[in-house]
Amino acid sequence: MKPSINTTLPITHCCPACGLLCDDLVLNSNSPVSINNACVKGISFFEKAFSESYAKPSVAGKPTDLNSAIQAAANILSKANHPLFAGLGTEVQGMRSTMRLAEKTSATLDHMHSEGTVRNTLAMQNSGWQTTTLTEIKNRADVILAIGTDIVSSYPRFFEKLVWNTNTLFNKPKPEVMYLGLAEETVKLPEIMSALNALMNAKNPLNKKPDNDLIGGVTIASLKQILEKLKTAKYGVVVWSASALKFPQAELTVQSITQLISKLNETNRVAGLPLNSGDGDSSVNNTSTWLSGYPTRNRFVNGHPEYDAYHFSTKNQLNRCDALLWISTFNAYQPPTCDAPTIVIGHPDMQFEKQPDVFIPVGIPGVDHTGTMFRMDSSVAMPLKKLRNSELLSLSDVISQIEAKLA
Repeated sequence: MKPSINTTLPITHCCPACGLLCDDLVLNSNSPVSINNACVKGISFFEKAFSESYAKPSVAGKPTDLNSAIQAAANILSKANHPLFAGLGTEVQGMRSTMRLAEKTSATLDHMHSEGTVRNTLAMQNSGWQTTTLTEIKNRADVILAIGTDIVSSYPRFFEKLVWNTNTLFNKPKPEVMYLGLAEETVKLPEIMSALNALMNAKNPLNKKPDNDLIGGVTIASLKQILEKLKTAKYGVVVWSASALKFPQAELTVQSITQLISKLNETNRVAGLPLNSGDGDSSVNNTSTWLSGYPTRNRFVNGHPEYDAYHFSTKNQLNRCDALLWISTFNAYQPPTCDAPTIVIGHPDMQFEKQPDVFIPVGIPGVDHTGTMFRMDSSVAMPLKKLRNSELLSLSDVISQIEAKLA
């Protein structure tokens, strides 16, 4: 039976397509489904969710019933000594269930977008940081510096909701936005960030160099102008996207960004905003941290959690694990190639180049079932509503049934 749309629509809804979690979307039951207030990411997310495709559970590529697929998944995990739970594209409730199963099976956990998250985590662990919230940006920010990102590629409604929005508490002017290190220029950011930190020190020899000298392709005069605007801002915000920093030891550049913010705060008010990568990464890492003490790239050994930002990565574990559980409920992302038995639990629109040993389609959070997600600034937990009736179970329900089979 294909899912059916609830007749209660239109309804104001929270969109899980990116970390902004915009809660002003309006969907109605016209055919095709119409969506108001959504960005390109939101439209794509809901159009795929409401497409006609509807997958069936399978074992070894052959369709089967749900109970048989759940039993097959349990059989694989019961024989595994070092399973890897990867992808982890889910929300809070799904991650809570996944953590219980990981503890029972001594699994390693790693989110599909953890490369960027780890860069931020390493910098924060080393020296701490000073960050802000989306509400503070909307109400207070008058200068925004975007480092290594154009922002809109990841968050199409960022400017609409936080920069151009005139409905603020303090009637502040529209913020001035500056960009530093876009696209191929990101590889020059280590040099540029080192120069910015050096220029903050009035006695540094760099301040005596000619203003037209170039550092990482940027003139010293331009870097001084950026610093001056941040120094004189009433509320400056530095935004960066760690996932866009695709060069070795990128966490050191994140640390340079946080050090610059800390130095600016000695005389002014400046805060950071690290952008997340989506697919529930903020929700997954927050849930993992409060349950185990660690974000993902952790594992359970005899019920005790361990953390290793390098060795517990999906890349390093694929050739070491003896079972792979791939979870992707927001998008139909395929699992990585793995020689170990593979279980996929995810989006009903999944298409595979290589059939997994077990596939279990589940409901899409915010479409087929309710849920909870953390906004990208981790300051607000947003509720996801159920938009249609579907026979698909939630990830949490499926994981709980697998866990019961292992008892």
